[in-house]
Amino acid sequence: MAMQMNDQVEARLAKLAKLREMGVEAYPHKFERTHDSAVLRARKDELLANGEEVSFAGRVVRYNRKGKMCFMHLKDRYGRLQAVCARDEVGEAAYEVVKLVDLGDFVGVKGRMFETQSGEYSVRASEIRLLSKAVRPLPVAKEKIDENGNKTVFNEFADVDTRYRQRYVDMAMNDDVREVFVKRAKIMQAIREYLIEKGFIEVETPTLQPIYGGANARPFTTHHNACDMTLYLRVAPELYLKRCIVGGMEKVFEFSKNFRNEGMDRTHSPEFTGLEFYEAYADYNDMMVHFENIYERACVAANGTTKVDYQGRELDFKAPWPRYSMIEAISKFGGLDVESMSDDEIKAKMEELGGHLDGEFTRGRGILELFELTVEDKLVQPTIIKDMPTESTPLCKKHRSAEGLIEQFEPYANGWELGNAYTELNDPIRQRELLEDQVRRGRGGEGETHPMDENFMHAIESGLPPTGGVGFGIDRMVMLLTNQQTIRDVQLFPLMKPED
Repeated sequence: MAMQMNDQVEARLAKLAKLREMGVEAYPHKFERTHDSAVLRARKDELLANGEEVSFAGRVVRYNRKGKMCFMHLKDRYGRLQAVCARDEVGEAAYEVVKLVDLGDFVGVKGRMFETQSGEYSVRASEIRLLSKAVRPLPVAKEKIDENGNKTVFNEFADVDTRYRQRYVDMAMNDDVREVFVKRAKIMQAIREYLIEKGFIEVETPTLQPIYGGANARPFTTHHNACDMTLYLRVAPELYLKRCIVGGMEKVFEFSKNFRNEGMDRTHSPEFTGLEFYEAYADYNDMMVHFENIYERACVAANGTTKVDYQGRELDFKAPWPRYSMIEAISKFGGLDVESMSDDEIKAKMEELGGHLDGEFTRGRGILELFELTVEDKLVQPTIIKDMPTESTPLCKKHRSAEGLIEQFEPYANGWELGNAYTELNDPIRQRELLEDQVRRGRGGEGETHPMDENFMHAIESGLPPTGGVGFGIDRMVMLLTNQQTIRDVQLFPLMKPED
């Protein structure tokens, strides 16, 4: 496809042609950078005093040439720094190159640090090299100063749709956007360090699976030509991680890309990053402690504190968090005593509040629906909800003391479910019954049920020790800990519908 042309692109291509006529390589292979802007700032006094030669590079974000002098701001990952190029110091030939530099180009300079007359800490260039000629201009941020001297920056690059499609421009223009992804990396590093400290082993399990499972979700389907077989993109890594526990690894975790063939909204994306971890000889109580600790540590890694302002509400992720059974939560936050309600009363209340169930009504499914309708949005501060009805999932052990419940918990904050955790079901006879029931319920019209996985059943029949397990979404975590409103703001290159 030919490059889309406009006047600015044509002007830059003409400059590129001129550079080539002059014998200047506009795209050299390498540049030996000795210092980045953070190091230059940190060593300011020393470098001003000792006159050591430095070599610095970045993208040109400000360019001001007056006759034989050119002042340009070069921006790298850590910030921007001025380079001052005087014709008499860089030489006639190099200054001709300086004249052909545009905003957005990458430039490298060598020289010594000094302070200009206005006191700006800068590189006094003795050499300058063009490192990459940008033939397409970046959008320009315009500044407007009102009569009171207040400065407003108008960023041409504000259209959200374009920002997601051209994330590279978004990050080049907007430091705060790039900072979100730097924080995302710190969050993932903090989680990894916590789990490794606790003796967990990081593993990788298949993305392409002959049978999907481990979550209530619709899968993406694909086809493997050589084997002539249908495959699914994983909806969750759970069933494979449990096989690792069967195999004696005892403590495992995986950051996995998961794919669910469902709608897109503020907190859901068809492709997202999950973390799951499993620990032999542990139960859901142990998993609560891990979960709270991980969230607390991740928040500190991103923000230096356990508190975060999320869209005007302060959330505090300091462990431990309050814990309520689902029935206690419905009573405390929803004002309903479901234990004393009959099935018909639960059904009537659910319908009164606008709830709806695909497939058959059961008491447990009704309670789950009432929880969603009356409690979820009230769970603003980090809270753990535990002890769900059996119908919640087929992969969890029944409660050791409460009839009709399972040992599952879901953490909440800002009204969002943050994860899911169980005392894992390890009874193969019961596991088979529950998966067979899921298949039956799927036939009965429920949209999101688990299929039967005979290979997984073979693993559980071979012996799974008592195990605790947790799964949660990294994207939603990053949204909360970096104060971002949509999941696309924390995914570098989110899926977009085709442009018209």
